[in-house]
Amino acid sequence: MLIHKSISEYYTSKVKEFGCTPLGVDWTCVATQEMRFVQLLKLCDFGSPFTINDLGCGYGALAGFLNRWHGACRVDYLGVDLSKEMVRRARQLWRSIDGVRFAGGFRSPRVADYSVASGIFNVRLEEPNDRWSSFIRSTLHGLAATSNRGFAVNFVDRPPSGAWVPPGLYTTPPEPWIEYCSEHMGAEVELVKDYGMREFTLLVRHRHGR
Repeated sequence: MLIHKSISEYYTSKVKEFGCTPLGVDWTCVATQEMRFVQLLKLCDFGSPFTINDLGCGYGALAGFLNRWHGACRVDYLGVDLSKEMVRRARQLWRSIDGVRFAGGFRSPRVADYSVASGIFNVRLEEPNDRWSSFIRSTLHGLAATSNRGFAVNFVDRPPSGAWVPPGLYTTPPEPWIEYCSEHMGAEVELVKDYGMREFTLLVRHRHGR
C-alpha cells in the first residue's frame, strides 16, 4: 500500500535525523508525548495483568513510560511499526525490559487485551483527505480486530474557522469518528479532551469484550 510506504519513509527519515527522541517521531517534547500516553492509557485496567499492542510505536517510548509509571502491573507489550529502522532502534533501546517486544508491519500480528495508537493519523503527507480517511477507517478496523477489550487513538482537533493549518496535517472534529466507531464496530466510545493540547483522544470499548 503506497500510503504505508510513504509513512514508513517519512518516519524513518525523522528517526535518522533526530534519533530516539520525541522529535524522532514528530512530537515536540517529552512532556506532551507523555501527556498523550496518560490519555490513551485511561482505557486500561491496571488492577490486573494485561496485554497491549502499540500500533505506530516508533522507538517504543510507551514501553519505557509503562515501565517507569506502571511497573507494579505486569504488562505484556508489543510495539508495531511500519519503519524497520524504528523497530531496530526500539529493540536495541528496550532490550533489557521483560515483556517488551517489537514487530514490523501495519497491523499487530496478535490479538491483545488493548491496543493504542498515538499520533498515527496526524501526518497525512500529500494524501488527499478522502484517501487518508479511508486509511484511518481501515486502521481502526484493524485495531478493533486485534483488541479483546478495546482500543484508544488520538487526533488533532479541527481549528477555529480561518485558522492556519500546517500543510499535510490532518485535523478533524471528534464527532465523525465517534459515530463511525459506534455504528460500524458496535462500540462504546468515550471522548477525552481539554488536556492542554488542541487534540482529543477516543477510548473505544467493545460492548461485550471478545
